[in-house]
Formats: sequence, C-alpha cells, structure tokens
Amino acid sequence: MNHSEHILVTIKKFAELTGLTEEAIRQYRKKGQWREKIHWVKAPNGRIFIIAKAAYAWIQGSVA
Repeated sequence: MNHSEHILVTIKKFAELTGLTEEAIRQYRKKGQWREKIHWVKAPNGRIFIIAKAAYAWIQGSVA
C-alpha cells in the first residue's frame, strides 16, 4: 500500500476536485452507495473525510 491510497479529503474538497456537488456526495453516503471505511471515514472530531482513491474508483466504475 502506498501513500496515495491514504489520501483523505473533505467533502468540499472532493466536490471541487471532481465536479460532483457536495449534496451528491452526501447522498452517496446516506444511500449506502459509498460505504464507511471503504469510501469514507469519520474522524474522532466527527468530520467526514472521503478516501480519494476508493471514491475515484467508484466514479470510474471500478471496484474499490
């Protein structure tokens, strides 16, 4: 596993990078399309971070 597999970004930053809306990203989580500890993680302070590599793979239709 290399460093790029661990890049975590906020919902806002991931929206900026991909062109997805923040609401779309939240809905992927809420509907279970993006799974906790696979596509996103919750930090101890309650903040949600997107696991960039896995989320990009999902967008491209690959298995994360």
